[in-house]
Amino acid sequence: MTDIGSSGLRSLLHGLWLPLVTPFRDGAIDEASLRRLVRHYAALPVDGLILAATSGEGLTLSPTELERIVTLTRAESAGRKRYLPIVLGLSGSDTRKMQDTLDETAAWPIDGYLISSPYYSRPSQRGLTQHFSALADHASWPIVLYNIPYRCAVNLTNDTLLRLAEHPNIVGLKDCGADRAQTIDLLRRRPAGFRVLTGEDAQYYDALTDGADGAILLSAHFETETFAAIRTLLKEGNRDAALTHWQSVADLTRLLFAEPSPAAAKYWLARTGLIARAELRLPMVEVSAELAAQLDGEIERREAFAQGSERTGSTGGR
Repeated sequence: MTDIGSSGLRSLLHGLWLPLVTPFRDGAIDEASLRRLVRHYAALPVDGLILAATSGEGLTLSPTELERIVTLTRAESAGRKRYLPIVLGLSGSDTRKMQDTLDETAAWPIDGYLISSPYYSRPSQRGLTQHFSALADHASWPIVLYNIPYRCAVNLTNDTLLRLAEHPNIVGLKDCGADRAQTIDLLRRRPAGFRVLTGEDAQYYDALTDGADGAILLSAHFETETFAAIRTLLKEGNRDAALTHWQSVADLTRLLFAEPSPAAAKYWLARTGLIARAELRLPMVEVSAELAAQLDGEIERREAFAQGSERTGSTGGR
């Protein structure tokens, strides 16, 4: 185990977090590509990694594969100049089975869990409160809630979130509610120390200006430094420069979700050599020929811009 408890993860739960994709090759985890990904992003301004969540195709991974991914990631990130926290994505609709999973992963080298609402069963708000409270009571590591109603068919209301935020082992929220008014209300009412990170890539800039503590962004697999700079510039009060940077990547956040994620991200990563293949596990499939052509064009445009900037020594948004 690491020695980071609830208070430690709270202090680290801000900035730019990356929900790392899981590379596959011939049906198995591509360990060489995974190591390459971790080395690459550990050297960039990423504040933490989420493993085996939506972007990591966590629902298709066996317990053995989950443990291997965690072990490899921790080993590859060790020895870096700064500590890179790791949070493991979990999901399920049976509270008892989820508690068993928490027991099975208690000794893994992680710093916390990202746990989504139960899917399919559509529990009441009272049921959601009891479900997450039971998990938080049981977990050896702190929990970040994951509100994503368009995948789970149930929304964690702000009243429920505020009740759960009182639990000492629940430290924050990945907010994919896609409701800006709800987010603003939560940011206004949340208790001190309860972290809110947006998971809606296309709403990154707005969420930061509304007061979110950071983001968990698939899109930050690309233009990582630009996404990090947006938050830094806003914290410095330089909104004009932050907006310029945001405008340079806003279209990217839409393109990467033009088809079910993480297909487009994996195509881009394979195309640029960070992973060997753009392979996904069914029922997810690789991008269509039409989207592949659009991605090729965007990759080439951004590479040409980067080369031109290097020659002229210029920086800034695209």
